[in-house]
Amino acid sequence: MAKWKPLDDRIVVEVLDAEERTAGGILLPDSAKEKPQRGKVTAVGPGRMLKSGARAEVAVKKGDTVLFGKYAGTDVTVGGQEFKILKETEVLARVEATA
Repeated sequence: MAKWKPLDDRIVVEVLDAEERTAGGILLPDSAKEKPQRGKVTAVGPGRMLKSGARAEVAVKKGDTVLFGKYAGTDVTVGGQEFKILKETEVLARVEATA
């Protein structure tokens, strides 16, 4: 796997596969699958530079599962794996495990 070092407030997300079935159990063909909007964070930049010269802390960390907009970020394919490079502001939510 490639080693990533994103700049500023950018993050690299490994895109998780789209759902294969509907909630009712119907198997979806490839043409009907929605573009994936979920992924696992694989690398995080140091944060954006503030006017004071300090760096703003990034709200996500490596290993987090996040949701992002359907057309957000830049798509990159490395070794057959899909990744997205997103700005932190393009992340809509962090998925947290429930007990």
